[in-house]
Amino acid sequence: MARPTPLSGFPEWLPDGRLVEQHVLDSLRRTFELHGFAGIETRAVEPLDQLLRKGETSKEVYVLRRLQEEGDGAEGASRGDRAEKQLGLHFDLTVPFARYVLENAGHLAFPFKRYQIQKVWRGERPQEGRFREFVQADIDVVGAGDLPYHYEVELPLVMAEALGELRSVGVPPVRILVNNRKVAEGFYRGLGLDDVEAVLRSIDKLDKVGPDEVARLLVAEAGATAEQASACLELASISGEDVGVVDRVRALAEAHGASTALLETGLDELGALVAAAAERAPGVVVADLKIARGLDYYTGSVYETVLVGHEHLGSICSGGRYDTLASDGANTYPGVGLSIGVSRLVSRLLSAGLVRATRAVPSAVLVAVTDEATRADSDRVAAALRARGIPTDVAPTAAKFGKQIRFADRRGIPFVWFPAGVTADGTATTHQVKDIRSGDQVEADPASWEPPTGDRWATVVAGEQQD
Repeated sequence: MARPTPLSGFPEWLPDGRLVEQHVLDSLRRTFELHGFAGIETRAVEPLDQLLRKGETSKEVYVLRRLQEEGDGAEGASRGDRAEKQLGLHFDLTVPFARYVLENAGHLAFPFKRYQIQKVWRGERPQEGRFREFVQADIDVVGAGDLPYHYEVELPLVMAEALGELRSVGVPPVRILVNNRKVAEGFYRGLGLDDVEAVLRSIDKLDKVGPDEVARLLVAEAGATAEQASACLELASISGEDVGVVDRVRALAEAHGASTALLETGLDELGALVAAAAERAPGVVVADLKIARGLDYYTGSVYETVLVGHEHLGSICSGGRYDTLASDGANTYPGVGLSIGVSRLVSRLLSAGLVRATRAVPSAVLVAVTDEATRADSDRVAAALRARGIPTDVAPTAAKFGKQIRFADRRGIPFVWFPAGVTADGTATTHQVKDIRSGDQVEADPASWEPPTGDRWATVVAGEQQD
């Protein structure tokens, strides 16, 4: 068989990279559960019309169909009927979650706090940190009818704690940038700009194209005057870690005659978030008035998260408040959520050498095999060690001990066990275990020997950062 051609955008980690990914996932899951979030999993596919509710994602959805369509479906159904049955792979976890809430509302206790860790698929151009298949980790809180604002404060602080737990293994610090759609919309409408979505789309491009191009877009696409565009850019330039941000926005609005009741509501909410964050996660949460989040279903707080020192990678975690994403016409389920691009994060950690696994396999011990006739003795030693929770493998062949030691060394296995036996001259030997890193070798009993705590399981530690 010819060597297969790699598919770009579909990451497959080597075993040590997979250990890093698993560590990240386990750490996130532990923090989410500490805060009362329940884990769920939804199906990989959704009806295409539901996936396209976000509008701008239509080109990213992977459509699912059978290679051989059923005859009655292809011949007897109209094009409209076939379109209704069309399925696509989900490109995020928010749309499936909204459907899940609607279908199971009668069985859920609200407010419902959930976390979800699954793969998603997007048909976009692969580049650094952007994949076509990747793992996301989401947390959301959804209410029935209403949802108190304090959850908009809680969610970014939970995420800050979850990402902060990874600092001990070399993950860079994070900065969570927050804004409030009510602030933006209230200010724009106070200026006399009614096409709020057009303004938000332009401001959302600020980091990519710069202020001059955004000013041109505001005039050309949002109908702004040069003065209005300048005021929008002034708002976008405001940022800070304390409630002084609120005073600066209020002063700017008064200077431009842009004060509105909606703006004041948004400033009260933003101020509450910044004040709580300054106390519980100082320096982590920053109010940044240019954060717009292009999707139009956000109605309150919006969030984006960057790795400090790796800002060019873009946001690794984003989300916001949404009031109408989940609704059956009679009942509305508002929510707030954040989503981590786990694969993007892991990709950066590995490529920059920020984090590494201590070994590529789980095994802490390799039991040597003296000769194939005594392999059963080695298997019994391995069984005794495994029974006490020590990850153990047995050498694949009865090669010379030096070769078996090299086999362990290539995999990062720290200990090699030599079973008790009888030498060729009839001398009895005892069980011996060798730390192949130091060369120390001592007698040991399979029923009681313990490896150092740090060696029992493969772990993740800080690596040496690469340029």
